[in-house]
Amino acid sequence: MDESRMPLTGHLEELRKRLIISGASWLVAFLACYAYAEKLFNLIAIPVRQALPDGSKLVFIHATEPFFTYLKIAALAGLLLSLPVIFWQIWAFVAPGLYKNEKRYVVPFVLASCVCFGVGAVFGYQFVFPMGFRVLIEFGITGGEVDAMLSMGSYLSLSSKLLLAFGLVFELPIVIFFLARMGIVDHLLLRRNRKFAVLLAFLIGAILTPPDVFSQTALALPFIVLYEVGIWVARFFGKRSEQQDPKAEATPPPS
Repeated sequence: MDESRMPLTGHLEELRKRLIISGASWLVAFLACYAYAEKLFNLIAIPVRQALPDGSKLVFIHATEPFFTYLKIAALAGLLLSLPVIFWQIWAFVAPGLYKNEKRYVVPFVLASCVCFGVGAVFGYQFVFPMGFRVLIEFGITGGEVDAMLSMGSYLSLSSKLLLAFGLVFELPIVIFFLARMGIVDHLLLRRNRKFAVLLAFLIGAILTPPDVFSQTALALPFIVLYEVGIWVARFFGKRSEQQDPKAEATPPPS
């Protein structure tokens, strides 16, 4: 059966298949990571523990908070581990609608998507977390009237949201690549709308990060830089819509 002529029910069945495979890979990775959940949490908590004042440490407020915190950290780590499978399933779903010469991008797409997401998460963890949490904690304890006692659950919720945000922002060149290959955008359109991209970058930073200037700017600046990278990606890999008919070029103009 020609997949490009597949009816809607066929597309829905194919989507269901890809979602099941992705979900199953995530579940397997989650079960594997749960055995190391406590070590994973200690690893992700290093930046905030370094930012806490002497004598302060992470606490839990509810009796079930450590249990659910370890479940969440295992789910997050499982998602990161299963990303190659998930990206492969995304590609397998969209590949039938692409030309043959475009299907050769399957391995580069999976590798580039995983690398970009990983670089974004590491960037947030290594460079944004230490300074961001230090700024927030020092602001909270200014004046000496309150003590810093962060709960495990609240810290994981914030840090996991930031990791996913940075990982997704670093996927921007990949998204632009496919939009350009499909002819939805081109480098000229992206250049004309650069000012709106800058506005969108700071809007996303304001929504996905804590309400401090450092964190918002730390997310917005990579978005802006990667948008500029995306302009060049669209220029070199975008769909060539300006191709002309060779017969028309060979026909001399009327006298």
